[in-house]
Amino acid sequence: MSKKKLTALGATRRDLLKGTGALLLGLTAGKLLLPESSAQAKAITEKWPWPYEKLDPVETAELAYRGWYKLFCGGSVVCSIFSQLRKKVGGPYNLIPIEAFIFAEGGVAGWGTICGSLLGANVVTNFILGPRIAGTHLGALMGSEIMEWYCEAAMPVYVPKNPKVDPKKIPHTVSDSPLCHISVGKWMKKANKSLKSPERRDRCARVTASVAYHLVVLLNKWKDGKYEPDAEFPSGEYGIPAQHNCEACHGDDVPEAPES
Repeated sequence: MSKKKLTALGATRRDLLKGTGALLLGLTAGKLLLPESSAQAKAITEKWPWPYEKLDPVETAELAYRGWYKLFCGGSVVCSIFSQLRKKVGGPYNLIPIEAFIFAEGGVAGWGTICGSLLGANVVTNFILGPRIAGTHLGALMGSEIMEWYCEAAMPVYVPKNPKVDPKKIPHTVSDSPLCHISVGKWMKKANKSLKSPERRDRCARVTASVAYHLVVLLNKWKDGKYEPDAEFPSGEYGIPAQHNCEACHGDDVPEAPES
């Protein structure tokens, strides 16, 4: 395989190695502040909810938009929020190697599964609000809510202040699915643009910014004590992990899940 062969989202192997090198440099420069012991780390990170200070949705979206061109979808959602909370709060946010979440690129390593921006959003909600095993369902429910919103929204929603591509060249599509393959595929068909085109790349950067914006709106409501989950777990309704539009893939032949 050529060293210059492009990844699924257009970055070269050299670009990815540079990103890894930057992460290692950040570690040695002290950007990742390690505790003195594993017990201390556990005491800091496994006590939920994590401290949270309200963020500006627009500023966060701008960070996510620009960050996409380095960390792509999942990594830039996590970075847009955690980088700000490192400054505002510190503590557990200093223990997260943010750039590691670049793996969510292209629906996880280019496989077109869950959109990386949604994976990043669920990472954020479960880190801040806490996982279900910690005695709260809020992290999972907020993650589920933002996934449903993503499926129904005409993406991209957010328009950056200084876009790299003319907004008139970025059409809107409704994915009806949290899958990268379907979301990107529907957009590419409507826009008649290739995966490596500047328009497709900027579209995904704007989708990522849209998710980061919406996520901060929900987190701010939670901080104010006004968040009421507007979501459910699809598996409870269908008896199998699923999305709400089964017919999109199965047509009229949707199989019934066994009851026992």
